[in-house]
Amino acid sequence: MIVLGIILLILGFIFGIPILWTIGIVVLVIGLVLLLLGSTGRAVGGRRHYY
Repeated sequence: MIVLGIILLILGFIFGIPILWTIGIVVLVIGLVLLLLGSTGRAVGGRRHYY
């Protein structure tokens, strides 16, 4: 999710599409939250690691 968020941010910046920029930020934040929860050993959705 983190990589997808970064790709959407870059595409939104290059093409000047604000909705891609917004979706990229949201996906990136969700990916970082899942990464933090997974790295602390807390299982989220039945998985311990999110890549």
